[in-house]
Amino acid sequence: MPLWIPITITAAFLQNLRSSLQRQLKGRMGSTGATFARFGFGFPFAVLYIVALDLVGGATLPGVNATFLVAVAAGGLAQILATFLLIYLFGFRNFMVGTAYSKTEPVQAAIFGLIILGETISWLAFGAILAGAFGVGLISIAGRKGGTSLRRALFSREAGIGIASGAFFGISAVCFRGASLSLEEGGVLARAATTLVWATGIQTAIMLVWMALRDRTELVAVARAWRPALLVGLVGVSASACWFTAMTLEKVAYVRALGQIELIFTFASSGVLVPREDRPARVGRLPADRRRHRHAVGRGDLTPRPRRASAAAVQVGAKRSAPAAREP
Repeated sequence: MPLWIPITITAAFLQNLRSSLQRQLKGRMGSTGATFARFGFGFPFAVLYIVALDLVGGATLPGVNATFLVAVAAGGLAQILATFLLIYLFGFRNFMVGTAYSKTEPVQAAIFGLIILGETISWLAFGAILAGAFGVGLISIAGRKGGTSLRRALFSREAGIGIASGAFFGISAVCFRGASLSLEEGGVLARAATTLVWATGIQTAIMLVWMALRDRTELVAVARAWRPALLVGLVGVSASACWFTAMTLEKVAYVRALGQIELIFTFASSGVLVPREDRPARVGRLPADRRRHRHAVGRGDLTPRPRRASAAAVQVGAKRSAPAAREP
């Protein structure tokens, strides 16, 4: 088995975990803050990773060049936009449709890989990638009721945001692979780690400047939620390290196509990582009258039932209805 396959599966698992943790940050901060948590809190861990490769692993760190800097900066900016749009989708009612369209990333990555890097794939592989993306999209929007609403959703604003998110993810992946391949020294791990450190560093700097100038309240919200944000950063940079390594070994289209296995991890974790406030309330917590009404609806019996009278009321009613005694 090629090494990039298990690395990609690990990356997909970590990405699903990071997305679940990042989604829970939306209740504490906005889309900008939740996006920054992935990069800003992940940057220190990326630095620790490359230092460990240098000091412990004895890896030879490559020197950067102009091509590398341009590619990694473009990829970092594209990934910021893609992540922001994806988190922004969570606030929409039909966000699952947009998320389904974001899964067209492997198809778009194949196209951008051809345009930017000149990498080609076979027609059979492209057909398989296209079929896989289509299948993932159908699974993501399965369960919607009403054909009219589904047709409208497919051409909605959420769908457009999802396509844009997938496009930026595809561009960023291709740029990161191009940046890693442009390095002339070092092994696969060293080149991938160098790309990761520069990418997260640039992303952290861009978002810090943006929030300082345009949205300082988000900085305060991020600072208050530093504990969960730190976990998001650790898991996020671990996933990125795996993605960068896999994309250094293999073409982006193949890596991202296999990365769709994330959907399996999403289904497996949906019952574990769903926030408590999003779960349905227990029936036992409802007032007694509402519980009786819910049980009545379940039986199909909506006829109001008379309340049981107390013992005192029964005695009073009996005295009133009894016939008066005749006088002698």
